Amino acid sequence: MPNNHAQSITSLPTVLPLFESKDFLEQGNPIINQHITALSINGIEDAGFIYELSCDLLFSLRDNENSYKSYRSELSCFLHWCFDVVKQSPAQISRRDIDKFVAYCQQPPKALIGYYNVAQFKLDKATGQRLPNPLWRPFVGKKQLGVEQNYELSDNALKTKMAILSSYYGFLMAEDYCERNPAQAWLNHSRFAKKHKFLVNHDDIDSLAFTELQWSYVISSVEGLAQTSPETHQRSLFLIKLIYSCYLRVSDVSARAGYSPIMGQFTQNKQTGIWRFNIPQSKGGKQRSVPLSNALLAALIQYRQYLGLSDLPSSNEQTPLFVRHRAAGRGRESGLINANLGIRQVREEVQKIIEYSADCAEADGMIEDAKAMRLLSVHNIRHTGITHDINLHGRPLSHVQADAGHESIDTTSQYLHTSQSDRHQSAANKPIDTLSGIK
Repeated sequence: MPNNHAQSITSLPTVLPLFESKDFLEQGNPIINQHITALSINGIEDAGFIYELSCDLLFSLRDNENSYKSYRSELSCFLHWCFDVVKQSPAQISRRDIDKFVAYCQQPPKALIGYYNVAQFKLDKATGQRLPNPLWRPFVGKKQLGVEQNYELSDNALKTKMAILSSYYGFLMAEDYCERNPAQAWLNHSRFAKKHKFLVNHDDIDSLAFTELQWSYVISSVEGLAQTSPETHQRSLFLIKLIYSCYLRVSDVSARAGYSPIMGQFTQNKQTGIWRFNIPQSKGGKQRSVPLSNALLAALIQYRQYLGLSDLPSSNEQTPLFVRHRAAGRGRESGLINANLGIRQVREEVQKIIEYSADCAEADGMIEDAKAMRLLSVHNIRHTGITHDINLHGRPLSHVQADAGHESIDTTSQYLHTSQSDRHQSAANKPIDTLSGIK
């Protein structure tokens, strides 16, 4: 009996489309997952991480179909060039490399040019799986009277491509994946710069964090839910407090390939008595250890008491950090209850809390705050913790840098005085004559 699945996979496009349509993005695609894993093994170590971040960005655009399709097309093209052509991580790309990418897009290989739009994935009836469409190509040319024309990339198309790529790098910088935006640098030095100032708006970082008022609604809301529905929301309460206090990424608190967070990651230094949360695997394989505040230590005790555990973890305790409320229906942990939440489950759980908090704010008349809150997600909680600790709690930048896992103090400094209103307030009473108040 022929293997229909194997036969289907052999007819793949020359370049794989990396991202599913918005209705299937979260489910993922096994062929694409295998491709990304192979890239990670064969030299581009952070391929899986950059793919995860790219999916995060696309997922945030799912409610705007045109934006989703535009970003999906441009990210597929750029990551193909990074992974398959120059075999580099996007974090290694410089402004001069972007010149090479532009040249590639202006004269792509003929084998990668299609002349009509086709779906990137299609359902294989023999296997019931969605497979990359062998007719898909990353570049689309034009025909005139049925005759294929020489491929051209118009100035408008190039500007759109680079604006999307600059936005993409802005997102990666916000996620601490990289510390520069080569696409923005290219735009600023391109022939488009005189007519169109593609400049980074440094106030955009304001939108990465909850304000004090907005954050108070998040905390008060989840604390209230934990009291009224502890079986559901004691977990939510500690999850949010941990991400905020230790500046954690979603991948730090979620089960994924090769990692599943456990209680034993909380350890105490026997000499100093200080409790820390150890992160054995993070972005780029980095390790870091974050000290717990007194408030977070109290939250850990409360959470463990609810779970029926001792107040504090024992050495090498293997208890999963965020256990499921019901058994997983599929995947590596199918049928297990005593297993950690995956990345998708963590996102969904926190997003429900944010939506509920925004509803509470709106009910109190905070219409604009509620609107802003609904644009934020779990990854913004990390930025909120960093922003609040620097600007409200006065933690030294070097301390925050170490706890956040930033490679450079310059990255941490971006969070310093990020609010327009804060800057205005601190500037309002500045004297012109610094000696005017001295008598």
